Amino acid sequence: MIFEKKDGEARTRTETQQIAMTAIYDALTYAYMGEPLDVEATLSGLTGEPYEEVDPFLKGTLLSAIRHLPEIVPAFERKMKDWKFQRLDKVEQAILVLAYVHLSYVEKDAPRAAIIDNAVELAKKYLGEGDYRFVNAILDNVLPGKRKG
Repeated sequence: MIFEKKDGEARTRTETQQIAMTAIYDALTYAYMGEPLDVEATLSGLTGEPYEEVDPFLKGTLLSAIRHLPEIVPAFERKMKDWKFQRLDKVEQAILVLAYVHLSYVEKDAPRAAIIDNAVELAKKYLGEGDYRFVNAILDNVLPGKRKG
């Protein structure tokens, strides 16, 4: 899937989030296979742009996800009773990692609620009916910052 820009227009934040989720999905897949991910080829392939022109948010998000995955997975597993992160659907994993990386490493001052809302919207679009509730609940319990309600 290529998320090319339309006639020189900038991508929406939603489109950028979808690309980031897809790139993290690829990174998770390669990690589970024990293979390295070609970051430049992945982002260039998803955006249809030379790597030098890829949005810095996408670069930072993917690189942070790869670098910090060994600490991200346990952060989720500590809040998942009797579940292992790897048992979750890979798209669900990518959405969770994206939200965690976004707030913890890429935009630490971003509104926590907005990041959770973005993740919920991705879950509604790409996961099964009702799975967004798990995404919402686990992110509310895992992401740093003030919890809802």
